[in-house]
Amino acid sequence: MPKLGNLKPREVEQILLKNGFTMNVSKSSHKQYFNPITKAHTTIPFHSKDIANGTLRSIIRQSQLSIDLFRK
Repeated sequence: MPKLGNLKPREVEQILLKNGFTMNVSKSSHKQYFNPITKAHTTIPFHSKDIANGTLRSIIRQSQLSIDLFRK
């Protein structure tokens, strides 16, 4: 599998917003996003650290976006 860079939650949020996602729900340190065109849902944890690789891959899979958008 291709390597992913370490991404901050805000960077992942910007990628989702540029690709048609809107914020659906915001509870404490997690935000949920929804794409009305693809009907895809995904959740981003907004903690002080970078997003872990496994979590980032899960976000990519749930969002149905290309992994290339998330490479640095």
